[in-house]
Amino acid sequence: MSVQATITEMAVRAKKAARVMASLSSEAKNRVLLRMAEALLDRQGYIRAENGKDLAAGREKGLSPAMLDRLELSDKVMQSMIAGLREVAALPDPVGEISEMANRPSGITVGRMRVPLGVIAMIYESRPNVTVDAAALCLKSGNAILLRGGSEAIHSNLALAKVLQEVLTAEDIDAAALQVVPTTDRDAVTFLLGLEEHIDLVIPRGGEGLIRFVAANSRIPVLKHYKGVCHVFVDADADIEMSVAVVMNGKTQRPGVCNALECLLVHKDIAAAFLPKAAAALRVAGVELRGCSATKAIIADCVAAGEGDWGMEFLDLILAVRVVDDMDAAMDHIARYGSQHTENILTANYANAQRWLREVDASAVMVNASTRFNDGGQFGLGAEIGISTTKLHAYGPMGLKELTTKKFIVYGNGQVRG
Repeated sequence: MSVQATITEMAVRAKKAARVMASLSSEAKNRVLLRMAEALLDRQGYIRAENGKDLAAGREKGLSPAMLDRLELSDKVMQSMIAGLREVAALPDPVGEISEMANRPSGITVGRMRVPLGVIAMIYESRPNVTVDAAALCLKSGNAILLRGGSEAIHSNLALAKVLQEVLTAEDIDAAALQVVPTTDRDAVTFLLGLEEHIDLVIPRGGEGLIRFVAANSRIPVLKHYKGVCHVFVDADADIEMSVAVVMNGKTQRPGVCNALECLLVHKDIAAAFLPKAAAALRVAGVELRGCSATKAIIADCVAAGEGDWGMEFLDLILAVRVVDDMDAAMDHIARYGSQHTENILTANYANAQRWLREVDASAVMVNASTRFNDGGQFGLGAEIGISTTKLHAYGPMGLKELTTKKFIVYGNGQVRG
């Protein structure tokens, strides 16, 4: 069978299975997720053996240690996937939730009901644990899911899908509700992105290149974020010790993730007092500072920042630093160089904090807290499938509710429109 025929058949089957998933009770979905957790535990030997094939191929191809680490289904990663399934099972089910009921002058009653999106295609790189995490969220929210992981994880992804599909079959649920594209042919992705009659949403998760490719080639709505260029603005009224701690956490806790701090903006009235203390702490952690001329006048040994450093997602122990005249200048910088991911002000000025929350455009806007908190688990969503920096249909971390939509429902007793 050709790649196109294979992908089309999978999408058609997923569309059919989505109707089944949408009608399942919360109890049935939770039972499936808990059985999937047990199945992963029972089948660890098989899964690890298939993962070993990917690791061996990766070493042969010369993948970096960091890439191999992301690829490995270690004991810790396996336990995390199992715990994740159980956590999603324990979350409230958003499907069927009714809200906004109102009586209209015509006599009808109008409300809104939360329903699944349908078929979700997930296109991602490297980490095979995404297969389980995405499947759990999509199944709990009543959707069918088509998963297309990176070629480097093909054996791992197929093994995980096989184990999870066996549970669906045992529960008398169409296994097509959860499918992994079985080919590494890159044409499969391009063809998948054209099946708008069968797929309702595409979520790419990976590097900026992958996400831009998907956005440019998809005929299906895409939820995406290209990169996480997160800023912190230290206002003139900021507490210096607190600000140093927040900046340190945002930059150094996990510098390679999308909610890590990438650019520090400092009000000119506090720069001389704040920057030396911040620089000393950041140097101890091995952070390279790239500063504007005003920053270099205060921290002589920092590297001179170039134009390309503003708006750069370093994903490393590198931090761009700029001294600005005031909050308006900070907001102008963010409007020009930000990525609508996470923007934070450190201030004791209530009016400035409130203005920042109202006027700065990002999926998460914060006051006096680390950018690292922009995360579904930290926000109380329980889990997330990714962070969207587009405004349709979700903005920010995407949990179960963000994998559903609302339809209008109407009750009447014979009303006709005149």
